[in-house]
Amino acid sequence: MQHAVAERNGPVVGSAQHTSAHVVPLRVLLGVFAALVVLTYLTVKVAQVDLGAWNLFGALVIASIKAALVALYFMHLRYDSAFYSFLFVTGLAFLVMFLGFTLIDAVAYQPDIEEFRQATGV
Repeated sequence: MQHAVAERNGPVVGSAQHTSAHVVPLRVLLGVFAALVVLTYLTVKVAQVDLGAWNLFGALVIASIKAALVALYFMHLRYDSAFYSFLFVTGLAFLVMFLGFTLIDAVAYQPDIEEFRQATGV
């Protein structure tokens, strides 16, 4: 019975068939950590400089790079099959799509929000 489940769902955990995870070298992990620290410092410095509307863009670019580093190295997507990267990117695309639709709808309510703020003095 266990072999039928293993053939259908992959190797059983704790069995002789279980494959070990990819081990990332320590120097790679330390390099990614150093990059994340530098990018965090850069995020703080960019926030302190008045770039107008570009502050948000700069913060989002830096955050995207940091998220990519975490996904690639700490979530091991760099060493996994492309299918898992596809699933990850697809999930992110749907998240962006759902949030985008929500923000489009929120713009329609902006006059009501302003009217409420003026009426209540908030």
